[in-house]
Order: sequence, then C-alpha cells, then structure tokens
Amino acid sequence: MDQILIIVVVVAVIGVIAGLVIWRATGPAPAPPGDKPARDTADALKGKLTRTRSALGGALSSVFGRDRLDDAAWEELEEALIAADVGVDTAKAAVEEAKRQRPATGDEARDALEDALVGMLGGEERTLTIAGMPSVVLVVGVNGTGKTTSIAKIAKRLRAGGRTVVLAAADTFRAAADEQLRAWAGRVGVEVVSGKTGSDPAAVAFEAYQRAATEGYDVVMIDTAGRLHSKSNLMDELGKVARVMEREAGVIGEVLLVIDGTTGQNAISQARSFTDAVGITGIVLTKLDGTARGGIAVAVEKELGIPVKFIGVGEGVDDLIPFDPTEFVEALLEP
Repeated sequence: MDQILIIVVVVAVIGVIAGLVIWRATGPAPAPPGDKPARDTADALKGKLTRTRSALGGALSSVFGRDRLDDAAWEELEEALIAADVGVDTAKAAVEEAKRQRPATGDEARDALEDALVGMLGGEERTLTIAGMPSVVLVVGVNGTGKTTSIAKIAKRLRAGGRTVVLAAADTFRAAADEQLRAWAGRVGVEVVSGKTGSDPAAVAFEAYQRAATEGYDVVMIDTAGRLHSKSNLMDELGKVARVMEREAGVIGEVLLVIDGTTGQNAISQARSFTDAVGITGIVLTKLDGTARGGIAVAVEKELGIPVKFIGVGEGVDDLIPFDPTEFVEALLEP
C-alpha cells in the first residue's frame, strides 16, 4: 500500500514538473535584460520634451478640441509649429499634407499631422556608420554645443555594443578641453590621445588614428575645437583635420555636427557652413530638454537633407539617445 502511495506521489510530481516545462516553453519569452517596451521609451521622451510640448500644448488643444476644422484652425496650427521652430516652409507643408487627409475630428487631425511630420523624416539612415578599421568619427560644432559630452556618450553606446573606442583630444587651444574630455572618458571607460596645448589638431588626430590602428581599436572619435562657422581660417583648419583622416583611413565613417537645440533656426546656417567645410553626414541635436524649440529637429533635417542621428535630452550619460522620428513626433503632439 505504501509503495502504491509513493508511486502516485512521484507520478504527480513528475506531472507538475512536466506542466511547468511545457508552460515555460510555450509561454511568452521574458524581455531581454535592459530592454524597454517602445511605449515606455516614448512616454519617457514626452517628459524630456516638456518645454516644447508646453509651448505647443495650448495651441494644439485649441485646434484639436474644436468641433469644426476651419481655415482659422489650420492657420493657428501652422503658427504653433512655426513657433516651435519647425520652420515656415516645413510647417506649411506639414499642415497642407494633414489637410489633404480630410480629418473630420480633432483626434483625426492630430493623427494626420503626426503622419505628415513622420513622413517628412522617413527613409533616412540613422545608424552610426562604422567604415574602416579603425573607423573614424569626426565631431564638429560651434562653441558650447556639448561636443565633448556628446562624444563620451556616443563612445559609451559604442562600447555597450561591443566596440572598442579611443578618443582624440584635437581641441588643443584650451587645456581645459583636454581635461574635460579625459574626465568624461574616465566615466565611460575609454582611452584618450592628446597633444600639447597649441599643437596642430591634425597631428593629434593622426596620432590617435595610428594608435587605434596599431592596437586594434574599432573606432577613433575626434573631438575638435568649437569654432564659429563664420570664421574661414578656423573652418580651413577643420578641413585639414578631415583631409588627414581621409588620407589615413581612406574614408571617414561619420562627420557629426553637434548643434545646440536652443539656438533654433540659427542651427540651419551653422549646418550649411560646416557641410561646405567638411561634409556633414549626421546631426547630434543637444539640449532639447531645455528648449521650447524642439521642432528644430524636423526643420534641420527637412531643409538640409542631413539625418538627425542622436538627440540630447538631459545631462546624464544615458541622455543622448538615437533619434526615432515616430517617437519624437508622438512625444511632441500626443496629449
């Protein structure tokens, strides 16, 4: 009798274990560590873009809350987009496209405008280009845009993706620039090559490339001095750095222009000047958490045809994020 009872218990336990195994095999797979659902990412971005959302909020609520979408409502919407620095031509084009969808309600109008703006930003390659061994990423911009911190944050993302990175401190005009880059490099765990204050920036970039090539680094990122885009001698110097890197590497993977989002439409003229000097391949738009002009992300890409690759939405090391047009537009327009 005892043996029969033991057999029954063992069979029952085996059945429970088998059931758990089957459930785990057929049930939903756990999310990979660190991954966040897209909805959580979009909601977090809304909080980071509070100032632009607030600036747009009143006008959008007024338009999308109306029973009838007349010409005055669409004009008000266009003005709100212009105030957020989307740009006159871009705002007009977006509103016209939304109107063509003939929305009957405020919610439909919001969806139509989202579709129009996302459509304007679609089709661009936003992945950081890694070309060559090592790949060269040249980072440029005017003073105070956040170049150095952006470089460190991108380096951290590259390391998280399994890439090895060395930084070149090619801002040789200020001793503090080297110190700042080294401090950030220490935070994200990458090496720095630097020269003496006042030395040739192209020589520092060359030395960093040689070290990266000799020691097998995947990427060399070059931090250049901030310079006014209107100063031709400084832009010529930047062109020299680019030529040296192209000569050594054969091709430059990326030339990233870091733009302060609070400058609004002035960013357009900056981008044109730097493109003429060194051929910009991507935009890093910083300080979007501190401005009501977040629409500049749409304007700069639409008017120049240069993809926004990263946006800065805070001072933390993880607050430089890949630019996703859908998430960005939703964060601006959704209630």
